[in-house]
Order: sequence, then C-alpha cells, then structure tokens
Amino acid sequence: MDRLIDSFIAQWQRIIELAPRAVLALLVLLVFVLIGRFAGRGLGLVLKRGGLTPTHQLFFRRLVLWVAVVFGLTLALDVLGFGGVAAGLLTGAGLTAVVLGFAFRQIGENLLSGLFLAFSRPFNVDDFIEADGFQGTVRKIELRHTHIRTADGRDIFIPNSRIFNSSLVNFTRDGLLRPSFTIGLDYRDDVGAACALMARETGAVEFVLAEPPPAANVTGLTAAVVEIEVSYWVNTFAEGYNGLRVKGEVMDRCRAALLADGFTVASEVSSRLDVQITRDVEPSAG
Repeated sequence: MDRLIDSFIAQWQRIIELAPRAVLALLVLLVFVLIGRFAGRGLGLVLKRGGLTPTHQLFFRRLVLWVAVVFGLTLALDVLGFGGVAAGLLTGAGLTAVVLGFAFRQIGENLLSGLFLAFSRPFNVDDFIEADGFQGTVRKIELRHTHIRTADGRDIFIPNSRIFNSSLVNFTRDGLLRPSFTIGLDYRDDVGAACALMARETGAVEFVLAEPPPAANVTGLTAAVVEIEVSYWVNTFAEGYNGLRVKGEVMDRCRAALLADGFTVASEVSSRLDVQITRDVEPSAG
C-alpha cells in the first residue's frame, strides 16, 4: 500500500512539474493556430482581389492553416520534452506523403495542374475554349477538373492535367472573334459586285463590328462554283450576343441580297463557322 501511495505521489509531482510546460505548449499551439487563421484570411483577400476562384481561395486558406498547425504542434511537443516524438511524426508524415503520392499520382497531378492554371489563368469562367479535343464554354474551374458546356448542351469535366499538358485554344480571350462561312457563285456572275454586296449586308447585322470591317473574298475555284468566303468580327462579351443567331442572320441576308440582285447561288454551297458561341441562359424546365 505504501508503495502504491509513493508511486501516486511521484506521478502527481511529475504532473505538477509538467503543468507549466503543458500550459506553455498549449499556448504555443494556440498562437500558431491563430497565426494560420489570420494568415489564411489575409491570403484569401489577396487572392480574391486577384480574381482567383472561391475554390482555390479556400484551398490556400486551409493549406496555410494546416502548415501553421503542424509547426505549432511540433514546437509544442518540443516544449513538453517530446522532441523525439515530434521528429518521428514529421518523418512518418514525410513517408506517408511519399506513399500517398505514388498511390494517388494522377489526383496529385490534377491538383497541381489546377493550381498552376489558377495562377497562370489562360482562361476564365464564361470563356469559350478548346481543350483535349472538346469545345465549350467554361462553367466552373475546380482544383481537379474544369467544367465546360458544349454548344449542344453536353457537360464535360476535363482533368486539369490534360488541359495543362496539351495545347489550349481560348477563342474569347479578349472577346473578339472572327466567324466565317463560304458560299458558291456561278462563274458568269460579277464576283466583285457580289463580294461588295455581301460585305455591306453583313455589316448591317446587329453585333457585327464596323472595325475591323466585314470582308468577302474569293478563296477557291472548283469545277462548279467560285467559292467566296465571308468573314466578320464580333465581340462575344457584348450583352445578348448569340453566335448561332448572328451567323444565321448574316447568311440569310447575304442569300436574300444575292438572289434579289440576280446572282446565281450555286447548289454546291458549303457553310462554316469557326466556332459557335452562345451566351444564352440554361433552358428552363418544362
């Protein structure tokens, strides 16, 4: 019984001796947690002003907080006299990170690619891009993937590593876009007059820019027709712009004007639009 009491008294004395260091270690940990929170918030404000997406802002805020917590926990264990334990935890965390890195290499690659894309910012939400063989409007940029919506309504989620490691086409970086289509005329028609007529009619369509001006030029001579390419510039950032509607109106005005002036629009007519961009809202239910 006396031995048990002596053991209890000895343990209690150790606890009393350790109490000041425990309080100090707890204060150290709390200080680093607060530092991590304030640093994360400050970084979040900086990234918000830089236009970074909320997803990336939250990631960096949490990253700063966890780094501060790890440092605080390491110092707290060292204050308690458990420096060896702290070193073991750091070594174990390093080995765990290596193992997880190999196991989830593709996930990590997508995350890093997402971070690089967030800072380089080759495209933003609502830009029309082509990546990994798909064309569409960017709906959302996440850490692991980028969500685009195609002109025919398909939602495609492209891994960021595929975008980062391949060629990317941004059709709307500055909002300016040059659609075009080709029409065929009879060899006996006055091609110069037809080109001038179509350029004038194209310029009268809403959303078609006056500068650079619309143009119509001969681009090919086939066995049946003279091919004329009509091109024009638009600003895709303009409110209410719809690429399909503008293209249709331009082609219809050119067709009607040619027929009204007696030109022969050949049956072998091809039409092309470099990209089709629409800023229509999502179709409503029902």
